[in-house]
Amino acid sequence: MLRAGIVGMPNVGKSTLFNAITKSNVVAENYPFATIDPNVGVVLVEDPRLEVLHELHKSSKIVPTAFEFIDIAGLVKGASKGEGLGNQFLSNIREVDAICQVVRCFLNDDIIHVEGEVNPIRDVETITMELALADLDIIDRRLPRIEKRVQLKEDDAILEYGALTKIKKSLEELNDPKTIDLTDQERKAIKNFNFLTLKPIIFLANIADDDITNLEGNKLYQDLKIYLDKYNHVLIPVSIKLESELASLSKEEQKEFLSEFGLERPTLDEIIIKTYELLGLKTFFTIGDKETRAWPFVGGMTAPECAGVIHTDFQRGFIRAETVGYNDLISAGNMQKAKELGKVRLEGKEYLPKDGDIMIFRFNV
Repeated sequence: MLRAGIVGMPNVGKSTLFNAITKSNVVAENYPFATIDPNVGVVLVEDPRLEVLHELHKSSKIVPTAFEFIDIAGLVKGASKGEGLGNQFLSNIREVDAICQVVRCFLNDDIIHVEGEVNPIRDVETITMELALADLDIIDRRLPRIEKRVQLKEDDAILEYGALTKIKKSLEELNDPKTIDLTDQERKAIKNFNFLTLKPIIFLANIADDDITNLEGNKLYQDLKIYLDKYNHVLIPVSIKLESELASLSKEEQKEFLSEFGLERPTLDEIIIKTYELLGLKTFFTIGDKETRAWPFVGGMTAPECAGVIHTDFQRGFIRAETVGYNDLISAGNMQKAKELGKVRLEGKEYLPKDGDIMIFRFNV
């Protein structure tokens, strides 16, 4: 299952956000390090196409795509050197596929800030630096160990050394290593390091309720937006306090509550969808008598690789995939009619599935 980690400085709203997203009940206290162990919750990616397919086929249940959100305890300056239980927290982040960084953009004297004052740009730079220092430490310890193998011209060592050197140079120049042009082979050579600075990241600006309809009046948010825009980072404004209150309401009650703030849907829905997109994920569907199900896959995966998302046997014994596009199936009305109209295709091992494909895999093990 795919995993997204919620990070940030202490007391910026991470645990409250996690509670709202997962509708769980983890501790959210007004002091640093209230969260020591990472809390894990499973969230569902709402996709209206599932309901349509379900009605079309009358299968017994709907199974949406799901992934884990992990609430990771607050990072502080010096975390890369173990400050504030930093080593433990950084190791938790290494295990996630994407990072959601919560940044405080509201003033409240009753909620302490570990640095003494609210400064979102400083907070972003602090965590960015700690992640970079942690990765640099790994690289600096690894490079001397493979230098001899590089001199012996071992191909795998040369690939790894080249990739690590590129990342090291980028970090030392205070650049974002995600912009480095690494080949697929180089990425494979360093995959096991789980570098923090190579993980996709999305920023969540925690604002006050009053600022939802007046973002222009929130200088902290506006300054942060200008800063992050320079690096093409995604920034979503969210009142975590409001979202926490929304999470406990029914769908009908939510609609009434949201209308008071001029919102169409909870910001949490957008966060979940943006995180899904951040990971470069698309969705294919399977329809059967027992369930209509959504499956996540990374754009560019082949049909056999998508089959492997369901079960490794499907990939190992892949023969072909009976495939129809979502819009084509809906237009036809049912699978039989889609076949009669020539909309159902038999795709082989080289086919690259598209978002919304409905697929039936044929395999032999």
